[in-house]
Amino acid sequence: MDTERLYYADAYLTECCAQVIERAERNGQPAVALSQSVFYPEGGGQPADTGTLNGIEVLDVQAENGLVWHMLAAPLADDTVRGQIDWARRFDHMQQHHGQHLLSAAFEHALGLKTVSFHLGAGAATIDLAGTALSAAQVAAVEDLTNQVIWEDRPVLARFVTPEELAQLPLRKPPQVQGPVRVVSVADFDHSACGGTHPRSTGGVGLVHIRRWDRRGDALRVEFLCGGRATRDLRWKNAALGRLAGTLSVAPAELEDAVARVREAEERARKQLAERIGQLIVLEATDMMTRAELAGIVQVVRHTYVQRDLEEVRALARAIAEHGGVALLGLRAEKTQLIFARAEGLAVNCGALLRETLAQFGGRGGGQPALAQGGLPDAAQLDAALAAAVERLRMG
Repeated sequence: MDTERLYYADAYLTECCAQVIERAERNGQPAVALSQSVFYPEGGGQPADTGTLNGIEVLDVQAENGLVWHMLAAPLADDTVRGQIDWARRFDHMQQHHGQHLLSAAFEHALGLKTVSFHLGAGAATIDLAGTALSAAQVAAVEDLTNQVIWEDRPVLARFVTPEELAQLPLRKPPQVQGPVRVVSVADFDHSACGGTHPRSTGGVGLVHIRRWDRRGDALRVEFLCGGRATRDLRWKNAALGRLAGTLSVAPAELEDAVARVREAEERARKQLAERIGQLIVLEATDMMTRAELAGIVQVVRHTYVQRDLEEVRALARAIAEHGGVALLGLRAEKTQLIFARAEGLAVNCGALLRETLAQFGGRGGGQPALAQGGLPDAAQLDAALAAAVERLRMG
């Protein structure tokens, strides 16, 4: 005995009574197959319905060999059950699924781009198109065409057809199932083989809103929202746009230009700040060289910093080297670092000095004769490591 799938006849039916015809455990969960069901099983890119059977939560629904299996949160003892679907979830899926039919048909009508796959996720839906490029104007035209068909509120006809009827229908792609074929049609626009749930008319989709698109190999992935999802998405975007415009004291329509001006001002300020920091580092290096210690005939600047920007410390090491000295600098931050640098012409190999020093303390690093950098596993060893490096310089 197969399960009678009531959603085929009426996708707006939310509950029914049925008899348990089989019991099993599937994926570690108790499961029952019913004589009839309003629950849509996962398939065709559409997720399964959820809801309850006699008050027990239905976690998943799958179809197999003519039976519709309902995976439950707890065992069900009754043989007669009343099933009720989560209607908000079902209607959302109906909007997204039929919106996909219309959107795919619109891409084919307007641009000749065929849909090769469809995915309905919890947050958004996507279709993959057999193409490699789309312009914003093309996307807008397809979105307009889709919404025009939605707002015309054309009837949606879902029915099983005979082989003879099937041969006369201009399907968007051949059916993927054996046996009886169910076709969902919107007159003069789309005919698709589909076992999913759909509204009675295109107006039930409400709205299709394309959010983004990008190339994925030899296909184009288009992300879209329909109905309630589209409304919620546009609502928060409008609110965010208003808040941002208010922050910059402009009208929402002027926000893009205002942001561009802010970015330009930020870039100018960043360059000016980098220039000032560079000047200060030169002054700092000059001051530090006046207090340098001698290691043989080499002037050495040894110093440690806490939570200073690593690039600044590197720049300071280079500036000390440009003043004719050797910089042995340490940084205590998220990672403890040593930066060694030396002036041109000095017989000091910073890369070798760093490796020899770090080897003594379990650290790792390397570099060139003029500049080297590495890390220590224990920040408490930083001062000892720098002292050891100075001693190596003194020993020649």
